[in-house]
Amino acid sequence: MSVVLVGMSVSDVDRRDRLLEAAQGRDGSVAFLQLADPSLSAELTRLADGGATTITLVGIDTGPLAPGHSWLRRIAAHWWRERSGRRPTIEVATALATTIDDIDALLRTTQPITGGEPGLTSEAWEQVTGHRHQVLVCRGPRCTAKGQVDNLRALVLALTQHHLGDDDLLLIHTGCQFPCNQAPVISVQPDDVWYGRVDPATATRIVREHFVGGSPVETHRLPRSR
Repeated sequence: MSVVLVGMSVSDVDRRDRLLEAAQGRDGSVAFLQLADPSLSAELTRLADGGATTITLVGIDTGPLAPGHSWLRRIAAHWWRERSGRRPTIEVATALATTIDDIDALLRTTQPITGGEPGLTSEAWEQVTGHRHQVLVCRGPRCTAKGQVDNLRALVLALTQHHLGDDDLLLIHTGCQFPCNQAPVISVQPDDVWYGRVDPATATRIVREHFVGGSPVETHRLPRSR
């Protein structure tokens, strides 16, 4: 049996080394559902081409903003249906691991991919959302090293508390946005407002004062030259 630990969120990409260590201790490998390589599809192809007959997937969710457990099955099933030639058996843990300590118990509670799982399209995902703002959260090396993941948690919590969803703003992870000396950086479009040296308290203020109140947080606003 081949074991694959699948990082679900951007935070799990940041913790790649920890996931690799956990996978190697179980004679397994690591893949990611988004924003990093190897993708889950690429890792499944590598293992299948190498002769694996059974592949067991355990999703790792250290959050925030990880997609739901069903997406792990959707992506795996899409790969399985599209696979030409011999297809291995794919087992998926029945829940996501939120800590490394959860992995071994989840390896004992799996369900097979049948090919009848939902596909990658839905009527609900046909149209662009009605959001007013695009919030670009820098996840470049400096911003990440200076605590952007904590800011993101605070941002998501504040959005939830103020009942703001996809029709209010679109939250986007980006690579480097360039004013690195001001890290962590968050920018807001189409307002063309850039924030620097953001901490969790500031992230909460940005939601309350900018997105709800309509006034940018001037204490952390960066000058914008054109």
